[in-house]
Amino acid sequence: MFGLLAGRGFLTLPRAGLLGPRRTKLDAGNMYDKMKFEFTKENQARIASMLTWYPAEERRGALLPLLDIAQRQHGWLPITAVVAVAELLQIDPMKAYETAKYYTMFYMKPRGKFVVSVCTSTPCYLHGGDELLKACSKMLRLQPGETSKDMQFTLKGDYCLGACVNGPVASVNDDLYEDLTEVSFESILSDLKCGRVPPAGPCSGRCSSEPIDGQTTLLMEPPPAGYGMRDLDDPGKKCK
Repeated sequence: MFGLLAGRGFLTLPRAGLLGPRRTKLDAGNMYDKMKFEFTKENQARIASMLTWYPAEERRGALLPLLDIAQRQHGWLPITAVVAVAELLQIDPMKAYETAKYYTMFYMKPRGKFVVSVCTSTPCYLHGGDELLKACSKMLRLQPGETSKDMQFTLKGDYCLGACVNGPVASVNDDLYEDLTEVSFESILSDLKCGRVPPAGPCSGRCSSEPIDGQTTLLMEPPPAGYGMRDLDDPGKKCK
């Protein structure tokens, strides 16, 4: 596939029909031109600085960061962006493509401005994560995996967003929203529809992962540094 694109050849794709298989030709040269990708000067400088962290023979270790930079610049990862990353790292383009396809954080087709991921793993499920996903689907009129026609929202059902104690949780792009209810989630989505990004974090009013009912540990002032250490060195004391 990559050789055809780079060589400006033709892609031949099979098509199944009632009268037997047919083949359709696509002009890969025109397709390549339409999806042309180049890193911006700012990102080129970032990449050049990043690659200094890697020995020349280990530059392939920068594959994930470079794919992420490409996606943040373009919004998703067209084939041409994957090839551009592979050329920078001097690796087989198919290796870069396989990596991009493997990780769910990379999108190989256009996505919405806001990617809404609702966690449905066990801790969030026990706190209503499934119901939250259904409510979100109803609010956005999308099924998991779909993108709205105006390209504003993409909805995903996810598994473990790393904040189990604050479930149910959902993420919007890089922001994590915790201790969600249907009411608080609807408010967040309403703000996003109006172009406002609400502050991330718990929606219950607590700080981070502190207990909702108040502090349960460290209820007294801690002793000063070195407290009791001198007693350990007292030669007059005998071990019992």
